[in-house]
Amino acid sequence: MTESKGKPAKTEKAEKKETTEKTVKKTTRTKPAETHEEEVSEGLTAQAGETRTAADYAFEDTKAAAKSDAVTASAEESKSEVKAPVTNEQFDWEAYESEELRNSPRYTEFEAMYDKTLSTIAVDEVVKGTVIQMTNREVVINIGYKSEGVVSLNEFRYNPNLKVGDTVEVYVESQEDKKGQLVLSHKKARALNSWDRVNSALENDEIITGYIKCRTKGGMIVDVFGIEAFLPGSQIDVKPIRDYDIFVNKTMEFKVVKINQEFKNVVVSHKALIEAELEQQKKEIIARLEKGQVLEGTVKNITSYGVFIDLGGVDGLIHITDLSWGRVNHPEEIVSLDQKLNVVILDFDDDKKRIALGLKQLTPHPWDSVNPDLKVGDKVKGKVVVMADYGAFVEIATGVEGLIHVSEMSWSQHLRSAQEFMKVGDEVEAVVLTLDRTERKMSLGIKQLKPDPWQNIDERYAVGSKHTAKVRNFTNFGVFVEIEEGVDGLIHISDLSWTKKIKHPAEFTAIDAEIEVVVLEIDKENRRLSLGHKQLEENPWDVFENIFTIDSIHEGTVVELFEKGAIVALPYGVEGFATPKHLVKEDGTMARIDEKMMFKVIEFNKSAKKIIVSHSRIFEDEKRATESAVKKTETETVKKATKKVKTNIEKTTLGDITDLAALKEEMEEKQNKSSKK
Repeated sequence: MTESKGKPAKTEKAEKKETTEKTVKKTTRTKPAETHEEEVSEGLTAQAGETRTAADYAFEDTKAAAKSDAVTASAEESKSEVKAPVTNEQFDWEAYESEELRNSPRYTEFEAMYDKTLSTIAVDEVVKGTVIQMTNREVVINIGYKSEGVVSLNEFRYNPNLKVGDTVEVYVESQEDKKGQLVLSHKKARALNSWDRVNSALENDEIITGYIKCRTKGGMIVDVFGIEAFLPGSQIDVKPIRDYDIFVNKTMEFKVVKINQEFKNVVVSHKALIEAELEQQKKEIIARLEKGQVLEGTVKNITSYGVFIDLGGVDGLIHITDLSWGRVNHPEEIVSLDQKLNVVILDFDDDKKRIALGLKQLTPHPWDSVNPDLKVGDKVKGKVVVMADYGAFVEIATGVEGLIHVSEMSWSQHLRSAQEFMKVGDEVEAVVLTLDRTERKMSLGIKQLKPDPWQNIDERYAVGSKHTAKVRNFTNFGVFVEIEEGVDGLIHISDLSWTKKIKHPAEFTAIDAEIEVVVLEIDKENRRLSLGHKQLEENPWDVFENIFTIDSIHEGTVVELFEKGAIVALPYGVEGFATPKHLVKEDGTMARIDEKMMFKVIEFNKSAKKIIVSHSRIFEDEKRATESAVKKTETETVKKATKKVKTNIEKTTLGDITDLAALKEEMEEKQNKSSKK
């Protein structure tokens, strides 16, 4: 090494060299050669201890020790010879840094001695350290390294009892940052071992400490060994929790109750810590219970189906139906939270630790106070408390209800919803239909407040009388109508029209439409009337019989075509039927829908109200008549000629024979013309 390398002003390396030089000078001046080596060694060891905080210069200190070793060797060679002090400029740094010196046994020995004075740590490992100082924000931890590490106090929130002198685990993130500071993390150290510790706590049923960080849906988030565990609201305490926020930022003891290995989810419970004690307490309480026993309890929780009562360590349930003899929509109408009240034990299960309680059983049953003179047929007043599709429940006294079935709300046979007649809260008057004091049941009716319309039905709706009715319903075979409330009738589909072929009643009328009817028959037993609509008019088929005679021709319109034929609209609103062969026109084409043409009646059935017509029969009959007339004319001509021949047969001449030949030709010519037509 050149001289210029030792001259930089007061660098740390220069300071180390100066320290070494001073040690050498002191040794050569005051100590004999035999002890010089030991003194240098002690000086270097002390020097190493003084510079423990500068790890990056440890190797240079070892170099200084090697240089001292070289000086000691020189002193041994000269024995008693005392040399003058060596200055920095005079020191042979090139000889000190030579490979020969580095490989010497003494160099290796001194280097090992120095390394023993420092703790050996590695990045990304977990080590134990001691808390040496705490502030409001930070914790200073000594792990035996050249410098201390600083960890945020937030990482120890789970342990509010942390103090100076405690031993904690930390994770070495870096031996030094940009500022030369040792970087440690307590949170990461906990996280590395946390999963094994959590599993161990579950297997060994250990009690662990956790820090409640915040609320979440259905419970709380708890920091356990650096893992975020879930604490269900039902597992915080044996009593229902109404304010979860009071537990936030608190440290509590827990038990691990469930671990999902796949998703790394942990569920903890505080309630489990006290359940064992409560179970024993429950057994003792249940062992003293008896049916019918009256106890004092406190309302613990209210649900839509009942109330939970704390009996002093064990809970019982009052079902909503056991709260009051009257109808209760919600338990809050009867009780409130933390209310103290007396309850009676209805039943209990030793195995399932379930206790059924009652409140209404402590008061007399309202049916016991029902008027003893009340009987069937009496009129009562009450308030509608419940509505259903099948009827309404009416409360005539507290806890005493009767049912008005929907069939008892109207004389009409058309069953409707009870909501069409009344609603909850309505004050109604009804007639007692049945009364069972033993079963505590009562049925009521309101239609009985009106007279039965079928009592004098024969007088008001005599057979043959005409009335206006309202269409209520359709069926494939007819129309149900209502003449008045409670008086219904049926119009058969065949009684709707004299002339039209109706496939469904919807083609003729509509729901809620009014229709004129005639009473045809009365069925008083089944409360039904047989009605007709077409009977309002005379039977037109008596007249049609004289109009649509066989072979009569009428104009018609094809209104419907189908595979078996066509429906033809004829005059006077009557319809006829034509088969496909009777729809062929003279030019050989088929009739089309909505086409008007002439039709001949070929069949008329008054009883079946059926008319069969044909279009092709018209021109076929005309052709047949023409052919018949031609044949008749030919026959007469032949007869006359034959008679003439017979008269003159005896006087036949050549001229006569000529006349006969001419006559024959004439007849053949006429026959040919006829065949051409």
